Parts: sequence; structure tokens; C-alpha cells
Amino acid sequence: MPRPCKRRRICGLPSCRHFGPTDIRAADMQVITMTLDEFETIRLIDLEGLKQEECAGQMKIARTTAQAIYNSARSKLAECLINGKELNIAGGNYELCDGSAHGCMCGCCCRRQSRNGTDTADGGANSEQGNETV
Repeated sequence: MPRPCKRRRICGLPSCRHFGPTDIRAADMQVITMTLDEFETIRLIDLEGLKQEECAGQMKIARTTAQAIYNSARSKLAECLINGKELNIAGGNYELCDGSAHGCMCGCCCRRQSRNGTDTADGGANSEQGNETV
């Protein structure tokens, strides 16, 4: 029996979860679904500039797992951009960072909380866990 999948730590939920071409509105347009852990690897590696090993450490997963998730996310982004498909961000096996100094390795959650006393990235739901099947 395979080992159960570890929850991947993410530091916040995306502010917008649906993207797509504005010039095409076909009812039968294919929608590509990117999981929240795939979104997090894109955020950490491409936006924050972390190496895959640092990304893996922050998400509490193996580097090879982070690499596989990242490659899957990039493939989905390319499919949407090149073929004009819609992108939906949802699901995955994740836990939302609690923003505490002990639980957060990135420090960005703590900085957001110290600014105004609440976590602005996830609307205050800083202990949410997700286990959605896509």
C-alpha cells in the first residue's frame, strides 16, 4: 500500500482563482485546473525567486516532490497561454500556514499579521486546511 500523500504547506490563498481569455467565450472551452500547491510553487519559485530546495523546505515536502509539482504547474500554465484555455485554481492536498513565528518559515505571513493584526492573504482564515480532490 502506498504511503499517504503529505499535506503541502501554502502561505496564502490566491486573490483570484479563475483566469482565461477575454476575447473568446465558447461554452465548450476546456478548463485546466491548477491545484493550490501547484500555485504555491509558481509563487515561491517564479515570483519570490526561491530555489526548488528552498521552496520544498517552506512547503515541508521533498525537493523532488516540489520539482514535480512545479513542472506540472508550468505545463498547465503553458497549455492555457498557448492554446487559449481557461485556468481555474482549486483543490489539492494542502494546509494553510498558520502565520505563527514557529510555523512559518517564509516570514511573509508574520509580516502581514503584524501590519494590521490580521492575516490579509486569506481573509483571516489562517488555520484552514484543504483536502480537495481535483
